[in-house]
Amino acid sequence: MALSTKYDPSENEDKWYAYWEEHKLFRSVPDDRRPFTIVMPPPNVTGVLHMGHMLNNTIQDVLVRRKRMEGYNALWVPGTDHASIATEARIVARLREEGTGKKEIGRDAFLKRAWDWNNEHGGIILRQLRKLGASCDWKRTRFTMDGDYYASVIRVFVDLYEKGLIYRGVRMINWDPQARTAVSDEEVIYRETRSMLYHVSYRVEGSKDRITIATTRPETILGDTAVAVHPGDERYAAFHGKSVIVPIVERSVPLITDEYVDREFGTGALKITPAHDINDYEIGLKHGLESIDILNDDGTLGESAGFCVGTDRFEARSKVADELERRGQLVKKEPYVNKVGFSERTDAVIEPRLSLQWFLRMEDLAKPALESVLNGEVRLHPQKFRNLYRHWMENVRDWCISRQLWWGQRIPAWYIRGGNDFVVAENGEEALEKARMLEGNENLSAGDLRQDEDVLDTWFSSWLWPIAVFNGILEPQNADYKYYYPTSDLVTAPEILFFWVARMIVAGYLYPGGKPFSNVYLTGIVRDSQRRKMSKSLGNSPEPLDLIAKYSADGVRVGMLLCSPAGGDLLYDDSLPEQGRNFGNKIWNAYRLTRGWDVDASSPQPGHSREAILWFSNRLSAGIVQLEKDFRSYRISQALMTLYRLFWDEFSSWYLELVKPEYGKPVDEETAGRTEEFFDVLLRLLHPFMPFITEGIWQSLRKRKVGESIMQQPVPQAGRVDEGILEQFEILKEVVSSLRTIRKQEGIPPRQALDAMIMDRNGQFGESFVHALQKLGNLKGLEPVGKRVGGAVSFRVKAMEFFVSIGSGPNREGELKKLRDELEYTRGFLKKVAAKLGNRRFVESAPGEVVAREKKKQEDAELTIRTLKERIRNLE
Repeated sequence: MALSTKYDPSENEDKWYAYWEEHKLFRSVPDDRRPFTIVMPPPNVTGVLHMGHMLNNTIQDVLVRRKRMEGYNALWVPGTDHASIATEARIVARLREEGTGKKEIGRDAFLKRAWDWNNEHGGIILRQLRKLGASCDWKRTRFTMDGDYYASVIRVFVDLYEKGLIYRGVRMINWDPQARTAVSDEEVIYRETRSMLYHVSYRVEGSKDRITIATTRPETILGDTAVAVHPGDERYAAFHGKSVIVPIVERSVPLITDEYVDREFGTGALKITPAHDINDYEIGLKHGLESIDILNDDGTLGESAGFCVGTDRFEARSKVADELERRGQLVKKEPYVNKVGFSERTDAVIEPRLSLQWFLRMEDLAKPALESVLNGEVRLHPQKFRNLYRHWMENVRDWCISRQLWWGQRIPAWYIRGGNDFVVAENGEEALEKARMLEGNENLSAGDLRQDEDVLDTWFSSWLWPIAVFNGILEPQNADYKYYYPTSDLVTAPEILFFWVARMIVAGYLYPGGKPFSNVYLTGIVRDSQRRKMSKSLGNSPEPLDLIAKYSADGVRVGMLLCSPAGGDLLYDDSLPEQGRNFGNKIWNAYRLTRGWDVDASSPQPGHSREAILWFSNRLSAGIVQLEKDFRSYRISQALMTLYRLFWDEFSSWYLELVKPEYGKPVDEETAGRTEEFFDVLLRLLHPFMPFITEGIWQSLRKRKVGESIMQQPVPQAGRVDEGILEQFEILKEVVSSLRTIRKQEGIPPRQALDAMIMDRNGQFGESFVHALQKLGNLKGLEPVGKRVGGAVSFRVKAMEFFVSIGSGPNREGELKKLRDELEYTRGFLKKVAAKLGNRRFVESAPGEVVAREKKKQEDAELTIRTLKERIRNLE
């Protein structure tokens, strides 16, 4: 059957993915093989595939497929995260469209809506990953709100509370006024924003003196409880120990001194608002200052503000500025660019705010997690991230684990009779039993307890991911957990190294299983040509499924991985998947070429084919050795580049060119057989990167059993590498390139055979590739000579000199005239340069770089003259 001249992935990709699933080739159950386990970083259940997912999951798939072929029992566990804030925001928005809200319909009805939403939209991204070729064990798909997963999170909370590691208290947190919840540092995106800097004067109490401060948030003046200056700042020395009057609210607050203040920045005086700035909060703790929270949950000003009560914070900013100006206390205002934190989920401006929340003590928990990375038990790739990890873990703060949401794992704390006393338990029955054990509560009923309204931070559920996907919290002795844990590799983004990776390591050492994984591969960020992070909101991100439809899954995978070093950003444009698609076509065309050969068992093997097989056997083994090194060091991009060059440059451009028969002639059986072997090896090496095309071609190389797949085949092993053979073939390549250059310069057609001679006194070229050289160079022969050959074009390769006779016809005479004209021109040019350099005034007065440039021209001209003379001498 005639093969298509162009590879059509649309006929291949869906077919082979269905084949893999039908024969359960991704399925893994414990057996006597060594396990290799990857858990997918769970994308948001509401999410769809984006470019970052494409890169991350392609790398995971490469690692899993490679390990399968190495004989491991490889398991890739997929799953999704319930995404508390994102999911709740969507449900709230839908309710708003219906003219109602979450409080109006109540918690139970709201959660039903959330589950309906999840059932309708959840898991879309997992279905999309199939298009990419992700070889996950889909029967093991987990969701962070699954029953046993939910129970695992609650058990861990109770356990840590009973150990004294979880507490409830008022601390500074990031507040999202739109979602009305605390958010983690990771969910705050800082962007440069055009703001206004307001300079405001504060009166020193009991005098006419004034101190000026500068702020971008004048509305927070209403919560000021101090003004701070540096103790060594002489400008304010006379005011030490005095008080100042806060504008508008006329509150008397102390003027304090603290070395935190930068006396060179602004006016050198800072307003201190402990309830609304993290640094102010720390200063407030140090100096025992009052904290006044002026904001309501929705970002409007509360009663404590004493001005603009009920007004939105941004409207209040304008009104406060107007009032300050009316009072004569607004010294000036000027444009100012500063970094402002925005909620990743709602894009609302974040407010630092004091809030009553649940916290996990992290200082002691961080120590074994830090040590495991420093001693290499858990390895980061690339290692440059170790210092960043160390900095984070040595400066860790207590973790705010509560969120003011309803969708998620509800905090298992029950308050007694509506007061502040509470018990922590895994369920209501246990909570009632614990509450009755407290003095005076013996007669409590279930109605006397009210469970905490808040849910746990999504990270508090996902930090258990490698453990809980195997139910290791509830059943630590179960077979899956004992076999697959600890997992092997984690592939994720550097920006969540602390917020997720570090916390998973902490959780691992909290529980009996130990480290959660051995290697962490940190990908870069996919950026556009302007180095902006790709984002659908920015409109600079292509639709991944459209890319797959246009360039094929294999093409997209190759295009992204070729330019994705670990930890290095990927600058994306459409030329990358196009390059990947072209590589797929190259593989297809090589397959078409070899399948079109007429094999004749009686045909003798030509010398050039024998030499080609000798060389490529060694070249292939050398490539396998390099590939193994690349994988061991997690240089996945380099591994693909190794294979790309091996197939495109070596196999297609050199090997196949050597062994393909002349048009209409058969190929011998030995060459055909060895070529198919090489193709089989190359397909197996390429399979982890390009699963679809390699499966399709491999299946066609010969008849296969039903259910058999290339992914079940062993990774090819390297044979002995003869470096001498590889070195000699590199010489052959250089000689052939020089011969092709001569043909081009002399206008000699490729089909015209050349007379060539070699002067090889050191025996560098030998006899190994004479036949190969004759074929690739189209030589009549390669005659050894002991001296230079006149009337021939010559070139050197290492210590050897080659001579090509081009006869005495018009080509020779034309070349001589051209060389003589060039020689005359170059001599004239050299004469002018020499005259300039011979001018003493020029040499002494011209800039040094100008003189150096002229001397370089002189050297280049002299070299050109020597070369031209030699070429003319050879042709005369």
